Amino acid sequence: MAYTVLVVDDEAVIRTRLKGYFSKEAYRVLEAANGDDMWQQLALNHVDLIMLDINLPGTDGLSLTRELRSRSEVGIILVSGRDETVDRIVGLEMGADDYVTKPFELRELLVRVKNLLWRISLVAKAKQQAMDAMDEGDDRIEFGDYVLELGSRKLSRGEEVIKLTKAEFELLVAFALHPRQVLSRERLMQQTSHRSEDANDRTIDVIIRRLRGKLNPELFVTVHGEGYLFAASVRD
Repeated sequence: MAYTVLVVDDEAVIRTRLKGYFSKEAYRVLEAANGDDMWQQLALNHVDLIMLDINLPGTDGLSLTRELRSRSEVGIILVSGRDETVDRIVGLEMGADDYVTKPFELRELLVRVKNLLWRISLVAKAKQQAMDAMDEGDDRIEFGDYVLELGSRKLSRGEEVIKLTKAEFELLVAFALHPRQVLSRERLMQQTSHRSEDANDRTIDVIIRRLRGKLNPELFVTVHGEGYLFAASVRD
């Protein structure tokens, strides 16, 4: 089945160019000129990836990215006419997976699309593993004094409930499913919904630093030059 890509750009020439190129590469391509058109397309179609221009009339691309990420895990590549580091960082923090600047090379954009869709598929497989574990009755994972409940996305320590963000929960599940194994940052990134290639090292390091602040920091061991190891005996 062909992947479906939604091009959101107020410039008809760019939409036509992208649609022609990606259609030849066997993608199903939809178009939208603004945020309202985008939401309408999403309501009517399954979309795997969105190429979203930042400078749209009405609601801008950054705001749309934040709302999209709160609703779904669709792949998002932001497109901008400005090559500013701050724009790239803000876009990734809003939940975008990648960022390209105009004028872009179509072949490079195609590679980025393929890589992002591949990473999305890996995340889906990891989540399916967790769902399969739940179907087998393994809804709870215990390690040390902690209990991780997959179905309710809940982490507790005795009577204390520890609040986790979505990214923190996903990363902790990845660790709990692979205890005492060294996991590279790239592999850990593949287990989370935040899939940006450009932000791999920084994003994973930040999430782990937050997990160390909420749990026993000794659970997360840095293996220099390789990644991280979850130093816990897991009971499921």
